[in-house]
Amino acid sequence: MSVDAVIFDWGGTLTPWMDIDGRHWPRLTDGLVAAGRLDPDRAAEVVAALTVAEAEAWRLARDEHRSGRLEDMFAAVGLELDEMSYALYCAEWEWATYLDPDVPALFEALRARGVKVGVLSNTVWPRRMHEEIFARDGVLHLIDGAVYTSEIPWTKPHPEAFAAAMTSVGVTDAGRCVFVGDRPFDDIFGARQAGMRPVLLPHSRIPDVQRGHTDGEPDAVVQRLSEVVDLVDEWLLSGTSGRPRS
Repeated sequence: MSVDAVIFDWGGTLTPWMDIDGRHWPRLTDGLVAAGRLDPDRAAEVVAALTVAEAEAWRLARDEHRSGRLEDMFAAVGLELDEMSYALYCAEWEWATYLDPDVPALFEALRARGVKVGVLSNTVWPRRMHEEIFARDGVLHLIDGAVYTSEIPWTKPHPEAFAAAMTSVGVTDAGRCVFVGDRPFDDIFGARQAGMRPVLLPHSRIPDVQRGHTDGEPDAVVQRLSEVVDLVDEWLLSGTSGRPRS
């Protein structure tokens, strides 16, 4: 099997899974109140509405494979995603966004082999937020193309999301693309349906509300990202599609 590109999920894959406390909306609204940007009497209402909007975004992604945007969630409660609210939101999530230490060497090794590096993330976050994370961690220049579903109509596992990711890195043959992800439905089932070679990194504790109807069958299972290089080398040398392994 020739490998033209390896495309990665972001959250739970390139960035390790993090358990959150669910208090990000109250803290964000507290910041807006303190800055005089939100009436304190509206704070509880805004928190409740944003919580509902976030849950609905997950439902749409899971059940209908439709995307959402953070700015639309803010607009629905009468807020603008301006520089202040954006900064407050980023500050809430920064601790959970640091890349796995394997990522820089992994990206460099793939590119050294002539393999394109891509990203496909189900996200409501704007591209700017993701690119700031990759730039902070020193790998933005190693990414050949990225698709953030906040910019397209569809989310994984819809085939169009995977097609968009292939276009972003300039490849056309899905059978020569590897997709690495942590979610058996969005990533593994989706990549398989799109004709790609799925690789599972099974480290995340996927909430039941975010699980889909089918766990896909991976071509391989890796326990850390650095193993992806060896896997690609095996496939490049053997000319085979691989087989599930653990």
